[in-house]
Amino acid sequence: MKAMIIKKYGNSPLQLADIPTPAVGDYDVLAEIHAASINPIDFKVRDGKVRTLLKYNMPLVLGNDFSGIVIQVGKNVKKFKIGDEIYGRPRKDRIGTFAEYISVHEEDIALKPHNLSFEEAASIPLVGLTSYQALHDILQLTAGQKVLIQAGAGGVGTFAIQLAKTMGIYVATTTSDAGAELVKSLGADQIINYKTEAFDKILQNYDGVFDTIGGETLEKAFKTVKQGGQIVSVSGLPNARFGKEYGAGFIKTNIFRLITRKLSKLEAKHKVKYSFLFMKPSGSQLEVISELIESGQIKPVIDQVFPFLEAQKAMEYSESGRAKGKIILKIK
Repeated sequence: MKAMIIKKYGNSPLQLADIPTPAVGDYDVLAEIHAASINPIDFKVRDGKVRTLLKYNMPLVLGNDFSGIVIQVGKNVKKFKIGDEIYGRPRKDRIGTFAEYISVHEEDIALKPHNLSFEEAASIPLVGLTSYQALHDILQLTAGQKVLIQAGAGGVGTFAIQLAKTMGIYVATTTSDAGAELVKSLGADQIINYKTEAFDKILQNYDGVFDTIGGETLEKAFKTVKQGGQIVSVSGLPNARFGKEYGAGFIKTNIFRLITRKLSKLEAKHKVKYSFLFMKPSGSQLEVISELIESGQIKPVIDQVFPFLEAQKAMEYSESGRAKGKIILKIK
């Protein structure tokens, strides 16, 4: 099969290669991939920035979510059959959706929402699961509470705003003038222009913050959360609490403790809990997300669709930070 690979870590272009079609385990399905999406984790993996958590052998096929059609099932697969239209996010040790085929565990996929095209469906799994796990599982927000969602016009932000509104949550978000109308159309209640306004001087007593930026932006977020509130980040640093839960081991957990000392001090000062989110694949959560999509409560937001052979161009566009919504690779 044809796939887009890297041969070593570093900011080098994707290469088109012919590689073997993946084997199908007893609980796997083999999917013919119709579309995949570009996510920041793709270039973080490429650059070796997550090697402390994920180790891969080279050459490596990039890509972390997809939509497609089941063409083969393992002998113990019960949920799916040949011909099913599916979407999903494969396990972290089985990534590789920038390819014609992928073998994926049946627990990591769901039936594609019937009202979405393959390109639209491919935009959902990673951002959908990330948002769901941040807002539901970690922040555990309930109707009437308030959340700040950073970078509301981005791939994660556009989904998270919509999900939060289905939960009855008041949403503040940051964006530029170019993204203001988009986030407003998605339901954002308060819009902060990050180029001209300081969100940490405007927002106070929020129940939670969903951070997608990290760095100083994450540190400033502690000022906006009330005592007992929470901050969850997908772009900050993993802390010792995450290391223990992830099973990172004694040495790595202590390294995490050292590199997040500043965040730990901010936690203590503001009486706020900080969590690092490393999203987990979940077909059952995708089923919940599918119901929200099919009922019209959430819609995909796509910036641009690139042909498969322009995967490198799509990656570069993603890294530019100019996209509003998701960037898609049309593979089939």
